[in-house]
Amino acid sequence: MRRGTVKMSVVHPVSSVSHGKLAVSLVQQIPVSLVCAAFLTFLAKHYIADFLLQSHWMAHGKEQATGWLWPLVVHAGVHGVLTTAIFAVFAPSYAWLGLVDFAVHFAIDRAKAQASRAVNATPSRPVFWWLLGLDQSLHHLTHFGFILVIAGLPLD
Repeated sequence: MRRGTVKMSVVHPVSSVSHGKLAVSLVQQIPVSLVCAAFLTFLAKHYIADFLLQSHWMAHGKEQATGWLWPLVVHAGVHGVLTTAIFAVFAPSYAWLGLVDFAVHFAIDRAKAQASRAVNATPSRPVFWWLLGLDQSLHHLTHFGFILVIAGLPLD
């Protein structure tokens, strides 16, 4: 086994039977270096899109009760474009997952905005930070799913 490679056996839910013996349908070697590179890339992408490229118009506009649509579309669009670029490098046939990231990021941020307004979450209240932490965790879980795709786990 190569250095930096972890051998992982993954049993696909649909296994095949061959000559009376159970055959494992999927056994993979996933390079740790690939997973680490994808993780660091998605971490950087999230920092860039959520903090460096998010303007005041996006950050505050998407939180409003009215007039939130375009700021949120642009913000989630930045995430979608950057995710498409990441997949173009790591797994080009899955570049379409940038659209999935757009939709998921849009839904998470919209739900957070609605929940924040419902409980009057402000930075001086703990609930604000709880919702922010949940929002960020859900975005990173999305990236974890994308990393599994890059690592070779099938989408079916």
